[in-house]
Amino acid sequence: MKARDILIRYGISTLGLIVVALGVGLSIKSNLGIAPLSCVPTILSLRWPNISIGTFTWGFNLLFIVLQAIILRKDFKWEHVLQVVPILIFGYLVDGAVWLFNALDAPATNYFVQIALCLAAVVLTAIGIRLEVVGEGWLLPADSTLNVITQKTKARFSTVKVIMDVSLVTMTVILALIFFRLLTGNGETVVIREGTLIQAVLTGLCMKVTDPLVDRIFSCHSER
Repeated sequence: MKARDILIRYGISTLGLIVVALGVGLSIKSNLGIAPLSCVPTILSLRWPNISIGTFTWGFNLLFIVLQAIILRKDFKWEHVLQVVPILIFGYLVDGAVWLFNALDAPATNYFVQIALCLAAVVLTAIGIRLEVVGEGWLLPADSTLNVITQKTKARFSTVKVIMDVSLVTMTVILALIFFRLLTGNGETVVIREGTLIQAVLTGLCMKVTDPLVDRIFSCHSER
């Protein structure tokens, strides 16, 4: 494979990480609940505000790599360890997105604006995930773990995805109750609400529309 092709692949995948990170930042800005995969890092950051959401995102994703090692055992390879690189990049990108949207304005309070921001986060996340796939470069540990579990259990990908999302949301609710005695967050930043359900349900549906669009735009890359 030519160096130019490698640069293009990882450039597209990195663009995907940037877009997904913007989706995370926008969902936090909506203050209506965020995507399940970002719930735990966010609630931890609210409890320990001196540690950024991006740092907790990086650390939490390391657990997915450990889970892969437990599931794969002897099939676990060093290439799986390299997933540390994209999550480190993604952690910085999430912090950048959160800083950017916080600098623009305070968290949304108008419900219609909150819904609009939440839906925009869905679209960004859907596009970003597809860019990661099209680029065939970086792959975040959470997505890779879903593939590993699906292959090992022979279960439907959608079923495994729902189980993971429910587990993460449940974990976040428990932590919120322990830390703040609230179900939704710390009383100021909303981590779990209808926005969480919207993003969990609509992202996959949105990808049915955005995937062909992304594929068409980057068709020149796929043809090479």
